[in-house]
Order: sequence, then C-alpha cells, then structure tokens
Amino acid sequence: MNRARTTRAAAILLGPFFVLFTLAMVVPIGYAVWLSLFTEKQSGLGFGGTETVFSGLDNYAAALGDRAFREGFGVLLGYCLFYIPLLLIGALALALLLDSTLARARRFFQLALFLPHAVPGIIAALIWVYLYTPQLSPVISAMESGGIGFDFFSPEGALPSVVNIALWEWLGYNMVIFYAALQAIDRSVLEAATVDGAGAWRIALSIKVPLIRASVVMVALFTVIGSLQLFTEPLILNKGTGSAVSSTWTPNMYAYTAAFERNDYGLAAAASILLALTAALLSFVVTRFTGRKGRKA
Repeated sequence: MNRARTTRAAAILLGPFFVLFTLAMVVPIGYAVWLSLFTEKQSGLGFGGTETVFSGLDNYAAALGDRAFREGFGVLLGYCLFYIPLLLIGALALALLLDSTLARARRFFQLALFLPHAVPGIIAALIWVYLYTPQLSPVISAMESGGIGFDFFSPEGALPSVVNIALWEWLGYNMVIFYAALQAIDRSVLEAATVDGAGAWRIALSIKVPLIRASVVMVALFTVIGSLQLFTEPLILNKGTGSAVSSTWTPNMYAYTAAFERNDYGLAAAASILLALTAALLSFVVTRFTGRKGRKA
C-alpha cells in the first residue's frame, strides 16, 4: 500500500516535468531526425514545383562531405582548447581568491564579475564588435598609440576575439558556482590543515580544489556542451567590416545558413543531429573520464 502510494506521488510530481521534456526536447529532436531524412527536389526538369522526397542518409553524407562543415568542427576544436582551460582556471583562481582570508569587499567583486553574464549575448557581442572596430574603438586607439597593432577581425584574430567575448560573459558566472562550493567546505577541515602547518597555497590546491571536484566537473561538462553550440558571438562578428568569420564558421552557423539562406532544411537538420551526437559523445567521455578518476582517488 505504501509503495503504491509512493509511486503515485512520484508520478504526480514528475508528470509535469516529463510532459514538458517531451514537448520541448523529444518532439523537436524527433522532428529534426525526420526532416533530415527528406530533401526538396524540383520536378519537371527544373521547371515545375518542388516536392519532398525521401533521401535516407544523403543529407548526412552531404554534410560530412562538405568541407565547410568539417572545418567548422576544426574551429570548435581550437575554440575548446583555448577557451575551456582559460575559463576553468580563471574562474577557479578568482573563486579561491575571494574565498581567501586576504580578500576584501567580496560582495562588490562578486557582483562586478557576475554583471557581464547579465548582459544578453547579442548585446555583449555588439559591444565587443564596437570595441574591435578600428576608427571607432578607444581600445584600438590606445593600443595603436602604444605601438601595438592587432586586427581582431583577421583570420588570426577571429578566434581570440570570440574567446575573449565568451570569457567576458561566462567567467564571473562560473566563478560564483566555484565560490558557492568553496563556502560549503567544512571550515574545521581548513582549520586543521592550518594547525598542521599547511600554507595558503597548499590548502587551496591540496584541500579546497579536491573537495569541490564535483562542481569543477559539472562546470567543465556544461562548458563543453555550450562550446559546441557556439553561435551568437561569431554570428555578430561575421557582420563586422572585413571579418574573417564566415557564415559557416561553426557547425551551428552552417546549419543556420543551410536552413534560412539556402532553404535546405534537410541538410540543416542533418548537421544539427550530427552536432548533437558529437555533444552527447563528448559529454559521455567527460563524465566517464572524470568518474573513473574520482573512483581511483
């Protein structure tokens, strides 16, 4: 009787979540898979209307065979190798600094570092495009007056430019997550380490960081998934004068261009599914690798 009552209560409480999950996740993914299996073809030797025909895996083959789509994953690889370590190390260092006894005005710096995340991504990208544009940006003028020349829209500068925008947006947000985890550490553990003669660096690296490992793994996982969805910042940067960021610079931009500029929804859906599978695979690798390390520790 109690077990049946518990099952009914769980079903009532979890029911709304599964309904929303089905409508917001399962149905759109299923529809994308269905779209990816069809393509639009003109009938009547090109003089008639278009008709939707089943193409099987042709759209997937077309996406994988497109050099622009493959190069987009190369851009994502460089972005992840550049952005993820900077974000994790920077956010963790700031959180440890705020958690230290030497820190002053903690609330002010938490708010100041978190505020950029409150700015919508499109607005943030527009602000930075202005700061990257010569003849408009005071930053460029100051750099040139100091003898420093750097083109943020060049092929060499495009990736650092996007990484800089993303760091500005997300560094403070992840710092707050790490800081909250550090605040949850039992202070008696830190006091015992201090009594045993451990210095501030030893406590931070050997005690605090291992104790918030779960938070670091969570942030790393979400950052990997978010990095694969890179879209807003390069899309805005693409509108900059002389920008090296093309309309297919990332897989997300490739799918957007295929759908809304070329009206090839089957190809766009196939590219999206391939990107989703890549994200799922990387998520599995990250959780499996970190979980195995945790068991060994």
